[in-house]
Amino acid sequence: MTDTIFSKIVRREIPADIVYEDDEVLAFRDLNPQAPVHVLFIPKQPLPTLDDAAAGDAELLGKLLLAAAAYAKREGFAGQGYRTVINTNEDGGQTVYHLHVHLLAGRRMHWPPG
Repeated sequence: MTDTIFSKIVRREIPADIVYEDDEVLAFRDLNPQAPVHVLFIPKQPLPTLDDAAAGDAELLGKLLLAAAAYAKREGFAGQGYRTVINTNEDGGQTVYHLHVHLLAGRRMHWPPG
């Protein structure tokens, strides 16, 4: 796996507006937000895509989603609603090949998303 901008954020080589961190997960505000709240939750240990995840990554994947839910509750918009998205590979819209969960909130989400 190549070194990504997210790996550099984890190592604090480039700045980010970090909103959540534990031993395995880091979350920061997206620089190109698609909603009033747009936060990316990433594993500190890089995993290029969801396709690269194995059975042994199940706990980490769960931790990413639980961290996003905890953040939504803590920030007070969980009751109103939010969307979590994992883009996978080019046609799925993935642009950084370090798995990440988008948390979007602060406006009504529409379906289909686009």
